[in-house]
Amino acid sequence: MFGALAQFEAEVIRERTNVGLVAARARGRKGGRPFKLDENKIAIFEQLLKEKTTTVTEVSKALRISRSTLYRYVSAPERPKS
Repeated sequence: MFGALAQFEAEVIRERTNVGLVAARARGRKGGRPFKLDENKIAIFEQLLKEKTTTVTEVSKALRISRSTLYRYVSAPERPKS
């Protein structure tokens, strides 16, 4: 009996959470961790990468982020808004 009540309560919580997320998106809120780099820094990184003047490691150390984060920003379909 307690198991059924716990399962029902979990479903209600899940339903309310999803309704809240939909309402937040409708208000323009997206959620998730904010971007660390803005569009200008990404553009600078892409330019350096094209010119091959510095290595990815040097740029990532200067920006204090990992190499994988830099590559993720470059390949991201949705860019941060400045």
